[in-house]
Amino acid sequence: AADPARDLALLAVEESFPLAAPVRQDAAPRLGESVAVIGYPLVNVLSAQPNVSFGHVNSTVGVKGNPAQMQIDVPIQRGNSGGPVLDAAGNVIGIVVSKLDALKLAKSTGDLPQNINFAIRGDVVRSFLEAQHVDFTASSASSKLENTEIVNRGVAVTVLVRCIREPAHPAQTPATPALP
Repeated sequence: AADPARDLALLAVEESFPLAAPVRQDAAPRLGESVAVIGYPLVNVLSAQPNVSFGHVNSTVGVKGNPAQMQIDVPIQRGNSGGPVLDAAGNVIGIVVSKLDALKLAKSTGDLPQNINFAIRGDVVRSFLEAQHVDFTASSASSKLENTEIVNRGVAVTVLVRCIREPAHPAQTPATPALP
């Protein structure tokens, strides 16, 4: 299933996973709360091992007040998209979606913005999963974990997904009959 307007997709996999990421019961982000992002940024440059970054929720809405997104100051790169945004208890409260084009904004404003990144809000993710009749664990856990425990839990439920484009096949040209 896909929701292009919210940039969410549900992928089917052939193997089973022993753990699933718990989604916070009240998955709406809280302004200023600490978050962690697990992902696979710049795989071709860094590695195919998961990376973690920490930061905060800077706004509970996205670009131009988009209510489906939240703004985070967690450093993200190409390859973080689709990774979970975890709260201090290790619950999912969002899915990384994009970062601000700093160079484009710098050209238009003269200011180089830093760490302005976006995630799909957890309450939007929950609604998407519910609409697709996907079972998930809703967690009310709120005890703060050590960063290393958040990372351990996040790494256990995050996988690398690679999108591979098949080469385009040349259009079949209909045979032209030979002229005498």
